[in-house]
Amino acid sequence: MIATEVFEPIDHDSVVEAVVEQIESMIVDGVLKDGARLPSERDLAEALGVSRPKLREALQVLEDRDLVTVRHGDGTYIAELTGRAMSPAMLALYARHGEAFFDYLEYRREQEAFATRLAAERATRTDRERLSQIRAELERSWAEEDADASLDADFRLHSAVADASHNTTLIHMMASVYDLTRRGIFYNRDLLKSMDGAGRKLLDQHLEIIDSILAADPGRGEQAARAHIDFVEESVRMGLEQQRREQRAQQRMKSVA
Repeated sequence: MIATEVFEPIDHDSVVEAVVEQIESMIVDGVLKDGARLPSERDLAEALGVSRPKLREALQVLEDRDLVTVRHGDGTYIAELTGRAMSPAMLALYARHGEAFFDYLEYRREQEAFATRLAAERATRTDRERLSQIRAELERSWAEEDADASLDADFRLHSAVADASHNTTLIHMMASVYDLTRRGIFYNRDLLKSMDGAGRKLLDQHLEIIDSILAADPGRGEQAARAHIDFVEESVRMGLEQQRREQRAQQRMKSVA
């Protein structure tokens, strides 16, 4: 649930309009993201410094604009606004045609290099603290061989870099792209980690991306992001080729049996 601290008390002639404007701005800026649950009506009204009837009016306006979804008995949520980059049918098609993965990587290489450059230029103190926390989690999960925690930190790192770019279009577009990654359509992390040393290299690359931003070095950041995606592409190609060789070897063995 979103913390009440992110909201500011309202001091505007039109209370309802001011509440709507604040929440809309937070959605545009990526503070309130798809699916985020807002605080309870009582807590949110208190945080904004408005009456509950006025808050209800504002939430109704936002709901009419399809920006929030009210689930009676559960709460109010930010609507799914960015949507998914592809329909379920298209995702299934891509999954059956693995070569599309490399188009996906090509796109990510350019966008993540751009995001990391901007993040190195624009990251605030809070952004840097967030990245430092993720850095510690990446190292801890590696040391403890916690695959789930490592994967979660991986996803959160890339989202944090996009957020630190402070480019709202980039933040929302990359959220849709990372949705594909989270669902495993274009990213076989197990394949990468099965290759000798790949897991350690992925960790080092993630740490380098973070360190370049903490050092406020845009050129280093862009280079680190490109090197990371280049490594993923090369490793996946090698892994797929090893799989094909093994498949052919098994077929030959069966043919002479």
